[in-house]
Amino acid sequence: MPPDVLAPPTSPAGLMWRGIRRHRARLAGCYALITSWLLCEALVPIVIGVTIDRAVATGEVAEIALWGGVLVVLFVVLSYSYRFGARLGVGALQLEIHQLRVEISQHVLGAEGARTGLLPGETLSLATSDAETIGEFLWHVGYTLAGLVGVVASAVVLFGIDLVLGLVVLVGVPLVLVAIQVVTPLIARDTSDQQAGIARATGIATDLVKGLRPLKGIGAEDVATSRYRGHSAVARDASIRTARSTGSMYGLTATLSGLFLALVAYLAGTRALDGDITIGELVAIVGLTQFLAEPIAGLGQTSAQAARSFASARRVVDFLATPPLATSGETELPDEHADLSLVAVSTGPLRELDLDTRAGELVGVVVDDPASGEALVRLVRGEVRPDDRSGAVTLGGHPVDDLTIDALRSRVVVSQHHVDLFEGTLRATVDPDGELDAAHFARVLDASAASDVVDLHPDGLEQPVTAGGTTLSGGQRQRLALARALATRAPLLVLAEPTSAVDAMTEQRIAEGIRALRHGAGSTLSTVVITSSPALLASADRVVLVSEGRVVATGTHHELSRRDDYRETVLR
Repeated sequence: MPPDVLAPPTSPAGLMWRGIRRHRARLAGCYALITSWLLCEALVPIVIGVTIDRAVATGEVAEIALWGGVLVVLFVVLSYSYRFGARLGVGALQLEIHQLRVEISQHVLGAEGARTGLLPGETLSLATSDAETIGEFLWHVGYTLAGLVGVVASAVVLFGIDLVLGLVVLVGVPLVLVAIQVVTPLIARDTSDQQAGIARATGIATDLVKGLRPLKGIGAEDVATSRYRGHSAVARDASIRTARSTGSMYGLTATLSGLFLALVAYLAGTRALDGDITIGELVAIVGLTQFLAEPIAGLGQTSAQAARSFASARRVVDFLATPPLATSGETELPDEHADLSLVAVSTGPLRELDLDTRAGELVGVVVDDPASGEALVRLVRGEVRPDDRSGAVTLGGHPVDDLTIDALRSRVVVSQHHVDLFEGTLRATVDPDGELDAAHFARVLDASAASDVVDLHPDGLEQPVTAGGTTLSGGQRQRLALARALATRAPLLVLAEPTSAVDAMTEQRIAEGIRALRHGAGSTLSTVVITSSPALLASADRVVLVSEGRVVATGTHHELSRRDDYRETVLR
């Protein structure tokens, strides 16, 4: 995380205030210049009025030159104040949006992960539309401050011209703003519903596109499309409600400010007809009245923006508060290799499970329920704890929960059954850091049978891989994921059903490849393969049979083949 990203706040207001604090230098300059710009806007009709009274009405050339020069200087300051103020403000806004995106991404993609329960598309919505809505608030704060200063300055000038007009402005503007706030809670509620609906629909759409091929394969695309259509309709209705409440805000602002400004103009006109104010003062009052329309409307829009920003901030705060997937401690492991041990572990479908690994050993694990294999994987990754605190999951004699994330991840690599591939080349997919030499890279490809995938494309290792590997078959994706896992040279490698999508001959090649690559003479590497593949199990030094969450037998593949329950699960 960048050094200027502070700890995640626990409230929407805290998140917004943090954004202002960490960009305070840029924003201070922005707010000062934007205030200067708006004050110059207010001074324009005043200077014009003075010019009329002191130069035009008198016909004095010196006064015309003087006040004409003042007007030129005023417009120069006005123009450059906005130009550089906007540059500072937009810079701070974009930087805050970027830092929020980084923070959201790191929360879910960091070593510990995040237990959010959100679909990928929903997380994407947080990092895009919600982050942008929060960032925009920084600009509106400056405009609000500038608008308030402009209104106060206008009231002071009007007090100097006429006491009644000054009082009307000083009392009328707050009343208009208070009346406008009636709609703000509706905008906050509707915006929250809108953002949640859009995020959900985006998540469903992302999953739909990602799984379109298998959906077509089973003829379920109509069901999936209908599901998306329903969520999209919810998002549409929420967007309409938000637009309606925001439109009500703008309409109420325009109506009340228009009536108020008409009242000011009427009072000024009657004072001029009575001779209480000069023509120049009348022009200044009318000009100030027109000027006030902008900050009053801006203040009303700020209320709507604040409601939207706080709704998005609530979603981001709730997301950043989600617990990590994997618990961690402060214990480091001195040894590169560390044996894994599960003693009387119960969690989910597992019941008092005992399992251990030894240096240099290839262990096969056969489960009668895929949920048991998934629970075992999550235990090894540190994502779940044993239900019964008497059970223990240790690595090198230390509880997994006590280890630092780096200590656990550097020694244990888990390749799950569901494959995630990222966009890039085949070479980058297998070796993203570019650390493997050519000889070892070739051995990894041969061991995983991924060399077949390389040979099928004219670009070889430089062939493109799309996000999710959608242009590859299931077996090709599985082989690339296996190659990526083998390339890590992890002291302990856990493979979950690594060959379920390949044919029997390829399974045999992979079994021989894993044995040759990781378990040659003198190797201290350990491998655990959760599988029902006879080829992989036959190459294992030891096979553990898990039935109904318990270890019921241990032995070699040949020895366990005498058991009926083993044969029913494995032999095919």
